[in-house]
Amino acid sequence: MQSAARTASIATAAALVLSGCGGSSGSGDGKPADGGTFTMAYPSDPGTLDPAKTVMSIAIGVNRYVYDPLIHLGDKGEPVAGLAGKWEATNTEANFTLRSGVTCSDGSALTAGDVAKNINYIGDPKNKSPLAGVYVQPGTKAKADEDKRTVTVTSGAPDAFLLRSVGSVPIACGKGLADRKSLAKGGKGSGTGMFTMSEVVPGDHYTLTRRKDYSWGPGSFDAKAKGLPDKVTIRIIPNESTTANLLLSGEVNAAPVSGPEQKRLSAQKLFSADVQAPLGQMYFNQNGGRPGADEAVRRALVGALDLPEVGKVISNGTGRPATGLVTRDTRACTGDTVSGGLPDHDVAAAKSALDKAGWKPGSGGVRAKDGKKLKLSLMYGTQMGPTAAAGAELVQKEWKSLGVDVKLQPVDSPGLNSALFGSGDWDVSMGPVAVTSPTQLVPFMAGRSAPEGVNFAGVDNAPYEAHVKKASAKVGEASCPDWQKAEKALIGDLDVVPYYDSLTPAFGKGARFKLSEGAIVPSSVRMYND
Repeated sequence: MQSAARTASIATAAALVLSGCGGSSGSGDGKPADGGTFTMAYPSDPGTLDPAKTVMSIAIGVNRYVYDPLIHLGDKGEPVAGLAGKWEATNTEANFTLRSGVTCSDGSALTAGDVAKNINYIGDPKNKSPLAGVYVQPGTKAKADEDKRTVTVTSGAPDAFLLRSVGSVPIACGKGLADRKSLAKGGKGSGTGMFTMSEVVPGDHYTLTRRKDYSWGPGSFDAKAKGLPDKVTIRIIPNESTTANLLLSGEVNAAPVSGPEQKRLSAQKLFSADVQAPLGQMYFNQNGGRPGADEAVRRALVGALDLPEVGKVISNGTGRPATGLVTRDTRACTGDTVSGGLPDHDVAAAKSALDKAGWKPGSGGVRAKDGKKLKLSLMYGTQMGPTAAAGAELVQKEWKSLGVDVKLQPVDSPGLNSALFGSGDWDVSMGPVAVTSPTQLVPFMAGRSAPEGVNFAGVDNAPYEAHVKKASAKVGEASCPDWQKAEKALIGDLDVVPYYDSLTPAFGKGARFKLSEGAIVPSSVRMYND
Protein backbone atom coordinates (compact mmCIF):
# COMPACT_ATOMS: atom_id res chain seq x y z
CA MET A 1 0.00 0.00 0.00
CA GLN A 2 -0.78 2.87 -2.91
CA SER A 3 -1.33 13.61 -0.78
CA ALA A 4 -4.83 12.55 -1.77
CA ALA A 5 -3.86 8.90 -2.19
CA ARG A 6 -0.91 7.55 -0.26
CA THR A 7 -0.19 3.87 0.19
CA ALA A 8 3.20 0.31 -2.12
CA SER A 9 1.47 -0.78 -2.93
CA ILE A 10 -0.24 0.10 0.09
CA ALA A 11 -1.27 -2.72 -1.93
CA THR A 12 -4.43 -4.47 -2.23
CA ALA A 13 -2.28 -2.83 -2.05
CA ALA A 14 -0.96 -0.70 -2.03
CA ALA A 15 -0.90 -2.99 -3.21
CA LEU A 16 -0.88 -3.87 -1.41
CA VAL A 17 1.91 -3.98 -3.49
CA LEU A 18 3.90 -7.31 -8.43
CA SER A 19 8.08 -8.21 -16.13
CA GLY A 20 7.05 -11.49 -15.13
CA CYS A 21 3.94 -13.47 -15.79
CA GLY A 22 2.21 -15.32 -13.01
CA GLY A 23 1.09 -18.88 -13.47
CA SER A 24 -1.40 -18.99 -16.29
CA SER A 25 -4.11 -21.39 -17.35
CA GLY A 26 -7.42 -21.64 -19.05
CA SER A 27 -8.93 -20.69 -22.35
CA GLY A 28 -7.77 -18.13 -24.81
CA ASP A 29 -9.36 -19.83 -27.79
CA GLY A 30 -10.11 -18.19 -31.08
CA LYS A 31 -8.18 -15.77 -33.23
CA PRO A 32 -6.62 -12.46 -32.15
CA ALA A 33 -9.19 -9.68 -32.44
CA ASP A 34 -7.82 -6.30 -33.49
CA GLY A 35 -9.34 -3.00 -32.46
CA GLY A 36 -11.45 -4.17 -29.55
CA THR A 37 -12.05 -2.72 -26.09
CA PHE A 38 -10.32 -4.36 -23.15
CA THR A 39 -12.55 -3.99 -20.10
CA MET A 40 -11.08 -4.51 -16.67
CA ALA A 41 -12.83 -4.41 -13.30
CA TYR A 42 -11.40 -3.05 -10.06
CA PRO A 43 -13.25 -3.23 -6.72
CA SER A 44 -12.54 0.38 -5.71
CA ASP A 45 -11.93 3.78 -7.26
CA PRO A 46 -8.23 4.61 -7.61
CA GLY A 47 -8.49 8.13 -6.19
CA THR A 48 -5.94 10.60 -7.48
CA LEU A 49 -4.04 9.51 -10.59
CA ASP A 50 -1.15 11.93 -10.21
CA PRO A 51 1.72 9.42 -10.54
CA ALA A 52 3.89 11.29 -8.02
CA LYS A 53 1.08 11.56 -5.48
CA THR A 54 -0.08 7.98 -5.08
CA VAL A 55 1.21 4.56 -4.13
CA MET A 56 -2.26 3.00 -4.08
CA SER A 57 -2.13 -0.28 -6.00
CA ILE A 58 -5.30 0.37 -8.02
CA ALA A 59 -4.07 3.83 -9.06
CA ILE A 60 -0.72 2.31 -10.03
CA GLY A 61 -2.56 -0.29 -12.11
CA VAL A 62 -4.50 2.40 -13.97
CA ASN A 63 -1.43 4.58 -14.42
CA ARG A 64 0.48 1.71 -16.04
CA TYR A 65 -1.60 2.38 -19.15
CA VAL A 66 -0.76 6.11 -19.17
CA TYR A 67 2.86 6.40 -18.03
CA ASP A 68 6.00 4.38 -18.75
CA PRO A 69 9.07 4.14 -16.49
CA LEU A 70 12.69 4.51 -17.55
CA ILE A 71 13.16 0.76 -17.26
CA HIS A 72 10.91 -2.27 -16.90
CA LEU A 73 11.73 -5.46 -15.02
CA GLY A 74 12.11 -8.76 -16.88
CA ASP A 75 10.96 -12.18 -15.74
CA LYS A 76 14.00 -12.59 -13.48
CA GLY A 77 14.11 -8.99 -12.27
CA GLU A 78 16.61 -7.88 -14.88
CA PRO A 79 16.29 -4.33 -16.28
CA VAL A 80 14.54 -4.07 -19.65
CA ALA A 81 14.43 -0.96 -21.85
CA GLY A 82 11.58 1.42 -21.21
CA LEU A 83 11.86 5.13 -21.90
CA ALA A 84 15.60 4.63 -21.46
CA GLY A 85 17.63 2.44 -23.81
CA LYS A 86 20.89 2.52 -21.83
CA TRP A 87 21.69 2.81 -18.13
CA GLU A 88 24.28 2.27 -15.44
CA ALA A 89 24.16 2.72 -11.69
CA THR A 90 25.88 2.39 -8.33
CA ASN A 91 24.15 2.83 -4.98
CA THR A 92 24.54 6.64 -5.17
CA GLU A 93 24.34 7.57 -8.87
CA ALA A 94 22.39 6.39 -11.91
CA ASN A 95 22.70 7.46 -15.54
CA PHE A 96 19.98 6.95 -18.16
CA THR A 97 20.07 7.56 -21.92
CA LEU A 98 16.62 8.07 -23.43
CA ARG A 99 15.49 6.07 -26.42
CA SER A 100 14.95 8.01 -29.63
CA GLY A 101 11.44 8.64 -30.91
CA VAL A 102 9.66 8.69 -27.54
CA THR A 103 6.83 11.20 -27.55
CA CYS A 104 4.22 12.49 -25.14
CA SER A 105 0.55 11.77 -25.76
CA ASP A 106 0.06 15.30 -27.15
CA GLY A 107 2.66 14.54 -29.84
CA SER A 108 5.53 16.54 -28.34
CA ALA A 109 8.91 14.91 -27.82
CA LEU A 110 9.81 13.63 -24.36
CA THR A 111 12.84 15.59 -23.17
CA ALA A 112 15.54 14.70 -20.71
CA GLY A 113 14.44 17.78 -18.81
CA ASP A 114 10.93 16.34 -18.40
CA VAL A 115 12.39 13.15 -16.92
CA ALA A 116 14.62 15.12 -14.54
CA LYS A 117 11.65 17.22 -13.36
CA ASN A 118 9.68 14.07 -12.45
CA ILE A 119 12.53 12.79 -10.30
CA ASN A 120 13.34 16.18 -8.76
CA TYR A 121 9.70 16.72 -7.79
CA ILE A 122 9.64 13.47 -5.83
CA GLY A 123 13.09 14.09 -4.33
CA ASP A 124 12.18 17.56 -3.03
CA PRO A 125 10.84 17.08 0.54
CA LYS A 126 8.63 20.18 0.31
CA ASN A 127 6.40 18.36 -2.20
CA LYS A 128 5.68 15.53 0.25
CA SER A 129 5.42 12.91 -2.48
CA PRO A 130 4.59 9.46 -1.10
CA LEU A 131 7.09 8.07 -3.62
CA ALA A 132 9.90 9.78 -1.70
CA GLY A 133 11.90 7.01 -0.09
CA VAL A 134 9.96 4.38 -2.04
CA TYR A 135 11.42 5.05 -5.49
CA VAL A 136 13.41 8.24 -4.93
CA GLN A 137 15.39 9.08 -1.80
CA PRO A 138 14.59 12.51 -0.30
CA GLY A 139 17.13 15.05 -1.49
CA THR A 140 17.75 13.24 -4.77
CA LYS A 141 18.79 15.49 -7.66
CA ALA A 142 18.45 14.76 -11.37
CA LYS A 143 20.33 16.68 -14.06
CA ALA A 144 19.44 16.61 -17.75
CA ASP A 145 21.67 16.93 -20.81
CA GLU A 146 19.32 17.63 -23.70
CA ASP A 147 21.98 17.29 -26.39
CA LYS A 148 23.01 13.81 -25.23
CA ARG A 149 19.44 12.92 -24.10
CA THR A 150 20.82 11.75 -20.78
CA VAL A 151 19.64 12.08 -17.19
CA THR A 152 22.09 11.78 -14.28
CA VAL A 153 20.55 11.02 -10.90
CA THR A 154 22.44 11.66 -7.67
CA SER A 155 20.64 9.91 -4.84
CA GLY A 156 19.89 11.82 -1.66
CA ALA A 157 20.95 8.74 0.29
CA PRO A 158 22.61 5.43 -0.63
CA ASP A 159 20.16 2.97 -2.20
CA ALA A 160 21.26 -0.62 -2.78
CA PHE A 161 18.69 -0.93 -5.56
CA LEU A 162 18.96 2.56 -7.00
CA LEU A 163 18.63 1.45 -10.64
CA ARG A 164 15.34 -0.36 -10.20
CA SER A 165 14.05 2.22 -7.72
CA VAL A 166 14.56 5.38 -9.78
CA GLY A 167 14.06 3.45 -13.00
CA SER A 168 10.53 2.51 -11.89
CA VAL A 169 9.25 6.09 -11.51
CA PRO A 170 6.26 6.67 -13.84
CA ILE A 171 7.26 9.55 -16.11
CA ALA A 172 4.85 12.35 -17.01
CA CYS A 173 5.52 15.01 -19.64
CA GLY A 174 6.05 18.73 -19.18
CA LYS A 175 2.42 19.74 -19.84
CA GLY A 176 1.21 17.78 -16.84
CA LEU A 177 4.14 18.72 -14.64
CA ALA A 178 3.09 22.34 -15.09
CA ASP A 179 -0.51 21.50 -14.12
CA ARG A 180 -0.63 18.75 -11.53
CA LYS A 181 -4.41 19.09 -11.24
CA SER A 182 -4.63 17.63 -14.74
CA LEU A 183 -2.43 14.70 -13.66
CA ALA A 184 -4.86 13.91 -10.86
CA LYS A 185 -7.50 13.27 -13.54
CA GLY A 186 -5.40 11.16 -15.85
CA GLY A 187 -3.02 13.70 -17.38
CA LYS A 188 -4.54 14.05 -20.85
CA GLY A 189 -1.73 14.95 -23.25
CA SER A 190 0.93 14.27 -20.62
CA GLY A 191 1.40 10.52 -20.85
CA THR A 192 4.41 8.53 -21.98
CA GLY A 193 2.64 5.19 -22.02
CA MET A 194 0.68 3.13 -24.49
CA PHE A 195 -2.70 4.75 -23.79
CA THR A 196 -4.10 8.19 -23.12
CA MET A 197 -6.97 8.98 -20.76
CA SER A 198 -10.08 10.01 -22.70
CA GLU A 199 -12.86 9.88 -20.08
CA VAL A 200 -12.95 9.96 -16.28
CA VAL A 201 -16.09 9.23 -14.25
CA PRO A 202 -14.86 8.69 -10.66
CA GLY A 203 -16.46 5.77 -8.91
CA ASP A 204 -17.82 4.36 -12.16
CA HIS A 205 -15.38 4.05 -15.07
CA TYR A 206 -12.23 5.31 -16.79
CA THR A 207 -11.75 5.09 -20.56
CA LEU A 208 -8.36 5.07 -22.29
CA THR A 209 -7.47 5.17 -25.98
CA ARG A 210 -4.41 3.48 -27.51
CA ARG A 211 -1.75 5.72 -29.01
CA LYS A 212 -0.98 4.70 -32.58
CA ASP A 213 2.52 6.22 -32.35
CA TYR A 214 3.54 4.10 -29.34
CA SER A 215 6.46 1.82 -30.25
CA TRP A 216 8.73 1.72 -27.17
CA GLY A 217 7.06 -1.01 -25.15
CA PRO A 218 9.12 -3.44 -23.06
CA GLY A 219 10.99 -6.41 -24.48
CA SER A 220 10.03 -7.46 -28.00
CA PHE A 221 6.92 -5.28 -28.17
CA ASP A 222 5.50 -5.01 -31.69
CA ALA A 223 3.06 -2.14 -32.29
CA LYS A 224 1.64 -4.10 -35.26
CA ALA A 225 0.99 -7.26 -33.28
CA LYS A 226 -2.42 -8.88 -33.72
CA GLY A 227 -4.95 -8.53 -30.91
CA LEU A 228 -3.91 -5.18 -29.44
CA PRO A 229 -6.96 -3.33 -28.09
CA ASP A 230 -7.82 0.15 -29.34
CA LYS A 231 -9.43 1.10 -26.04
CA VAL A 232 -9.32 0.15 -22.38
CA THR A 233 -12.21 0.64 -20.01
CA ILE A 234 -11.62 0.43 -16.26
CA ARG A 235 -14.89 -0.28 -14.45
CA ILE A 236 -15.33 0.16 -10.70
CA ILE A 237 -17.35 -2.81 -9.44
CA PRO A 238 -17.27 -3.29 -5.64
CA ASN A 239 -19.28 -6.53 -5.64
CA GLU A 240 -17.18 -9.56 -6.57
CA SER A 241 -20.18 -11.69 -7.51
CA THR A 242 -21.22 -9.03 -10.00
CA THR A 243 -17.69 -8.98 -11.39
CA ALA A 244 -17.71 -12.77 -11.77
CA ASN A 245 -21.04 -12.68 -13.63
CA LEU A 246 -19.75 -9.99 -15.99
CA LEU A 247 -16.59 -12.02 -16.63
CA LEU A 248 -18.59 -15.09 -17.54
CA SER A 249 -20.87 -13.08 -19.83
CA GLY A 250 -17.88 -11.47 -21.54
CA GLU A 251 -18.82 -7.92 -20.52
CA VAL A 252 -15.59 -7.76 -18.50
CA ASN A 253 -12.34 -9.13 -19.91
CA ALA A 254 -10.17 -9.12 -16.79
CA ALA A 255 -10.46 -8.82 -13.03
CA PRO A 256 -8.62 -9.96 -9.91
CA VAL A 257 -10.85 -12.15 -7.77
CA SER A 258 -9.85 -12.92 -4.19
CA GLY A 259 -13.01 -14.45 -2.72
CA PRO A 260 -15.21 -17.54 -3.10
CA GLU A 261 -16.03 -16.66 -6.71
CA GLN A 262 -12.59 -18.04 -7.63
CA LYS A 263 -14.01 -21.56 -7.54
CA ARG A 264 -16.86 -20.77 -9.93
CA LEU A 265 -14.60 -18.99 -12.39
CA SER A 266 -11.91 -21.68 -12.28
CA ALA A 267 -14.55 -24.31 -13.02
CA GLN A 268 -15.27 -22.49 -16.28
CA LYS A 269 -11.58 -22.84 -17.20
CA LEU A 270 -11.05 -19.14 -17.80
CA PHE A 271 -7.58 -17.84 -18.51
CA SER A 272 -5.88 -16.68 -15.33
CA ALA A 273 -2.59 -15.24 -14.13
CA ASP A 274 -1.68 -15.22 -10.46
CA VAL A 275 -0.88 -12.09 -8.50
CA GLN A 276 1.40 -12.86 -5.57
CA ALA A 277 0.77 -10.35 -2.83
CA PRO A 278 0.64 -9.93 0.93
CA LEU A 279 -2.86 -10.44 2.23
CA GLY A 280 -2.52 -10.98 5.97
CA GLN A 281 -0.60 -8.08 7.48
CA MET A 282 -1.44 -6.16 10.63
CA TYR A 283 -0.24 -2.77 11.79
CA PHE A 284 -0.79 -1.01 15.12
CA ASN A 285 -1.05 2.76 15.31
CA GLN A 286 1.78 3.80 17.62
CA ASN A 287 1.07 7.52 17.32
CA GLY A 288 -0.54 9.76 19.91
CA GLY A 289 -0.50 7.41 22.88
CA ARG A 290 -2.78 4.82 21.32
CA PRO A 291 -2.79 1.31 22.86
CA GLY A 292 -0.64 -0.07 20.04
CA ALA A 293 2.27 2.13 21.13
CA ASP A 294 2.91 -0.37 23.96
CA GLU A 295 4.80 -3.41 22.67
CA ALA A 296 3.39 -5.48 25.52
CA VAL A 297 -0.13 -4.72 24.34
CA ARG A 298 0.80 -5.57 20.74
CA ARG A 299 2.33 -8.84 21.90
CA ALA A 300 -0.76 -9.76 23.91
CA LEU A 301 -3.15 -8.95 21.09
CA VAL A 302 -1.16 -10.88 18.49
CA GLY A 303 -0.72 -13.85 20.85
CA ALA A 304 -4.49 -14.05 21.28
CA LEU A 305 -4.96 -14.63 17.55
CA ASP A 306 -4.92 -17.92 15.69
CA LEU A 307 -3.13 -16.25 12.77
CA PRO A 308 -3.05 -19.33 10.49
CA GLU A 309 -6.81 -19.61 10.84
CA VAL A 310 -7.31 -15.90 10.16
CA GLY A 311 -5.10 -16.32 7.10
CA LYS A 312 -7.15 -19.21 5.81
CA VAL A 313 -10.33 -17.17 6.21
CA ILE A 314 -9.12 -14.05 4.42
CA SER A 315 -7.55 -16.10 1.61
CA ASN A 316 -10.55 -18.42 1.31
CA GLY A 317 -8.15 -21.29 1.95
CA THR A 318 -5.97 -20.50 -1.06
CA GLY A 319 -3.12 -18.57 0.60
CA ARG A 320 0.02 -19.61 2.43
CA PRO A 321 1.96 -18.47 5.50
CA ALA A 322 4.01 -15.32 4.97
CA THR A 323 7.78 -15.64 4.77
CA GLY A 324 8.78 -11.98 4.50
CA LEU A 325 7.83 -8.39 3.80
CA VAL A 326 9.14 -8.29 0.21
CA THR A 327 6.40 -10.28 -1.41
CA ARG A 328 5.77 -9.17 -4.96
CA ASP A 329 7.56 -10.63 -7.96
CA THR A 330 10.07 -9.86 -9.12
CA ARG A 331 11.61 -9.67 -5.67
CA ALA A 332 14.97 -8.06 -5.07
CA CYS A 333 15.62 -10.27 -2.00
CA THR A 334 14.20 -13.62 -0.93
CA GLY A 335 14.32 -15.64 2.28
CA ASP A 336 12.22 -16.42 5.35
CA THR A 337 12.25 -13.62 7.93
CA VAL A 338 8.92 -14.48 9.59
CA SER A 339 9.26 -18.01 11.01
CA GLY A 340 9.84 -17.91 14.75
CA GLY A 341 9.34 -14.15 14.94
CA LEU A 342 5.66 -13.98 15.94
CA PRO A 343 4.16 -14.95 19.32
CA ASP A 344 2.61 -18.40 19.61
CA HIS A 345 -1.18 -18.57 19.85
CA ASP A 346 -1.83 -18.72 23.59
CA VAL A 347 -4.91 -16.94 24.97
CA ALA A 348 -3.96 -17.50 28.60
CA ALA A 349 -0.52 -16.03 28.04
CA ALA A 350 -2.10 -13.11 26.21
CA LYS A 351 -4.38 -12.34 29.15
CA SER A 352 -1.41 -12.54 31.52
CA ALA A 353 0.60 -10.20 29.29
CA LEU A 354 -2.22 -7.64 29.28
CA ASP A 355 -2.43 -7.88 33.05
CA LYS A 356 1.32 -7.25 33.42
CA ALA A 357 1.02 -4.31 31.03
CA GLY A 358 -1.49 -2.69 33.41
CA TRP A 359 -4.72 -3.68 31.72
CA LYS A 360 -6.95 -5.52 34.21
CA PRO A 361 -10.19 -7.41 33.61
CA GLY A 362 -13.03 -5.40 35.04
CA SER A 363 -16.66 -4.52 34.73
CA GLY A 364 -17.54 -4.54 31.06
CA GLY A 365 -14.05 -5.33 29.77
CA VAL A 366 -10.33 -4.73 30.22
CA ARG A 367 -9.43 -1.43 31.86
CA ALA A 368 -6.33 0.52 32.81
CA LYS A 369 -5.63 1.76 36.33
CA ASP A 370 -7.36 5.03 35.54
CA GLY A 371 -10.50 3.14 34.54
CA LYS A 372 -9.99 3.69 30.84
CA LYS A 373 -11.42 0.86 28.81
CA LEU A 374 -9.26 -0.89 26.20
CA LYS A 375 -11.08 -0.01 22.99
CA LEU A 376 -9.79 -0.60 19.47
CA SER A 377 -10.94 0.24 15.97
CA LEU A 378 -10.03 -2.51 13.51
CA MET A 379 -9.76 -1.19 9.95
CA TYR A 380 -9.86 -3.39 6.86
CA GLY A 381 -10.13 -2.68 3.15
CA THR A 382 -13.37 -3.62 1.42
CA GLN A 383 -11.45 -3.70 -1.88
CA MET A 384 -9.79 -6.89 -0.64
CA GLY A 385 -13.03 -8.79 -1.22
CA PRO A 386 -15.71 -10.39 0.97
CA THR A 387 -13.30 -12.60 2.89
CA ALA A 388 -11.66 -9.48 4.38
CA ALA A 389 -14.79 -8.83 6.42
CA ALA A 390 -14.91 -12.44 7.61
CA GLY A 391 -11.27 -12.28 8.66
CA ALA A 392 -11.81 -9.02 10.52
CA GLU A 393 -14.80 -10.51 12.32
CA LEU A 394 -12.69 -13.47 13.45
CA VAL A 395 -10.01 -11.11 14.83
CA GLN A 396 -12.74 -9.10 16.56
CA LYS A 397 -14.15 -12.28 18.15
CA GLU A 398 -10.77 -13.46 19.43
CA TRP A 399 -9.90 -10.07 20.90
CA LYS A 400 -13.28 -9.79 22.54
CA SER A 401 -12.45 -13.05 24.32
CA LEU A 402 -9.75 -11.03 26.09
CA GLY A 403 -12.30 -8.45 27.12
CA VAL A 404 -11.19 -5.90 24.52
CA ASP A 405 -13.86 -3.68 22.98
CA VAL A 406 -13.32 -3.92 19.20
CA LYS A 407 -15.18 -1.89 16.58
CA LEU A 408 -14.86 -2.89 12.94
CA GLN A 409 -14.00 -0.11 10.50
CA PRO A 410 -14.57 -1.15 6.85
CA VAL A 411 -13.14 1.31 4.30
CA ASP A 412 -12.57 1.39 0.55
CA SER A 413 -9.18 2.10 -0.99
CA PRO A 414 -9.40 5.95 -0.79
CA GLY A 415 -10.81 5.63 2.74
CA LEU A 416 -7.87 3.48 3.83
CA ASN A 417 -5.52 6.03 2.38
CA SER A 418 -7.28 8.92 4.10
CA ALA A 419 -7.17 7.25 7.51
CA LEU A 420 -3.57 6.04 7.34
CA PHE A 421 -2.02 9.12 5.77
CA GLY A 422 -4.49 11.84 6.63
CA SER A 423 -6.70 11.77 9.71
CA GLY A 424 -4.69 9.12 11.58
CA ASP A 425 -7.97 7.98 13.13
CA TRP A 426 -7.36 4.25 13.46
CA ASP A 427 -5.95 1.77 15.97
CA VAL A 428 -5.27 -1.42 14.01
CA SER A 429 -5.06 -1.79 10.23
CA MET A 430 -5.34 -5.00 8.24
CA GLY A 431 -4.30 -3.19 5.04
CA PRO A 432 -1.16 -4.83 3.63
CA VAL A 433 1.86 -3.08 2.12
CA ALA A 434 3.23 -4.77 -1.03
CA VAL A 435 6.77 -4.10 -2.24
CA THR A 436 9.23 -5.71 -4.66
CA SER A 437 12.33 -4.23 -3.03
CA PRO A 438 13.21 -3.76 0.66
CA THR A 439 14.20 -0.15 -0.04
CA GLN A 440 10.58 0.58 -0.93
CA LEU A 441 9.51 -0.41 2.57
CA VAL A 442 11.82 1.98 4.43
CA PRO A 443 9.72 5.19 4.34
CA PHE A 444 6.73 3.26 5.67
CA MET A 445 8.76 1.85 8.58
CA ALA A 446 11.02 4.78 9.51
CA GLY A 447 11.20 8.54 9.37
CA ARG A 448 8.43 11.07 9.72
CA SER A 449 4.97 9.95 10.70
CA ALA A 450 1.93 10.75 8.59
CA PRO A 451 0.79 13.23 7.42
CA GLU A 452 4.28 14.77 7.14
CA GLY A 453 5.71 11.43 6.00
CA VAL A 454 4.41 7.98 5.11
CA ASN A 455 5.43 6.18 8.31
CA PHE A 456 1.73 5.74 8.99
CA ALA A 457 2.09 3.53 12.08
CA GLY A 458 4.70 5.77 13.73
CA VAL A 459 7.31 3.00 13.88
CA ASP A 460 10.53 3.86 15.75
CA ASN A 461 12.84 0.86 15.56
CA ALA A 462 16.54 1.64 16.03
CA PRO A 463 17.86 -1.86 15.12
CA TYR A 464 15.85 -1.75 11.89
CA GLU A 465 17.31 1.61 10.93
CA ALA A 466 20.84 0.42 11.76
CA HIS A 467 20.49 -2.61 9.48
CA VAL A 468 18.98 -0.42 6.75
CA LYS A 469 22.03 1.82 6.92
CA LYS A 470 24.37 -1.16 6.48
CA ALA A 471 22.31 -2.60 3.62
CA SER A 472 22.12 0.74 1.81
CA ALA A 473 25.91 0.98 1.69
CA LYS A 474 26.01 -2.10 -0.55
CA VAL A 475 24.80 -2.70 -4.10
CA GLY A 476 22.22 -5.20 -5.28
CA GLU A 477 21.94 -8.71 -3.88
CA ALA A 478 25.01 -8.22 -1.66
CA SER A 479 22.75 -6.11 0.59
CA CYS A 480 20.10 -8.82 1.09
CA PRO A 481 21.46 -10.38 4.33
CA ASP A 482 21.32 -6.98 6.03
CA TRP A 483 17.82 -6.33 4.67
CA GLN A 484 16.71 -9.64 6.12
CA LYS A 485 18.07 -8.66 9.54
CA ALA A 486 16.19 -5.37 9.22
CA GLU A 487 12.92 -7.19 8.52
CA LYS A 488 13.43 -9.48 11.50
CA ALA A 489 13.89 -6.44 13.73
CA LEU A 490 10.50 -5.08 12.66
CA ILE A 491 8.74 -8.39 13.04
CA GLY A 492 10.42 -9.14 16.38
CA ASP A 493 8.98 -5.92 17.87
CA LEU A 494 5.62 -6.50 16.13
CA ASP A 495 5.89 -3.20 14.30
CA VAL A 496 4.44 -5.21 11.45
CA VAL A 497 2.72 -8.57 11.70
CA PRO A 498 2.96 -10.50 8.40
CA TYR A 499 1.12 -13.80 8.64
CA TYR A 500 -0.41 -14.77 5.27
CA ASP A 501 0.23 -14.20 1.57
CA SER A 502 -2.08 -14.82 -1.34
CA LEU A 503 -1.90 -15.98 -4.92
CA THR A 504 -4.88 -14.09 -6.25
CA PRO A 505 -5.87 -15.02 -9.79
CA ALA A 506 -6.59 -12.29 -12.29
CA PHE A 507 -9.12 -13.98 -14.57
CA GLY A 508 -9.49 -13.21 -18.25
CA LYS A 509 -12.31 -13.79 -20.76
CA GLY A 510 -11.69 -12.98 -24.41
CA ALA A 511 -8.23 -11.69 -23.54
CA ARG A 512 -4.80 -12.76 -22.35
CA PHE A 513 -2.22 -10.68 -20.52
CA LYS A 514 0.89 -10.75 -18.35
CA LEU A 515 1.41 -9.35 -14.89
CA SER A 516 4.30 -7.33 -13.51
CA GLU A 517 4.55 -6.10 -9.94
CA GLY A 518 0.91 -6.94 -9.31
CA ALA A 519 -0.57 -5.13 -12.31
CA ILE A 520 -1.35 -5.94 -15.92
CA VAL A 521 1.37 -5.03 -18.41
CA PRO A 522 -0.57 -2.96 -20.98
CA SER A 523 1.62 -3.97 -23.93
CA SER A 524 0.95 -7.66 -23.16
CA VAL A 525 -2.83 -7.46 -23.56
CA ARG A 526 -4.19 -9.46 -26.50
CA MET A 527 -7.88 -9.67 -27.39
CA TYR A 528 -9.39 -12.89 -28.78
CA ASN A 529 -12.61 -13.95 -30.46
CA ASP A 530 -14.18 -16.69 -28.36
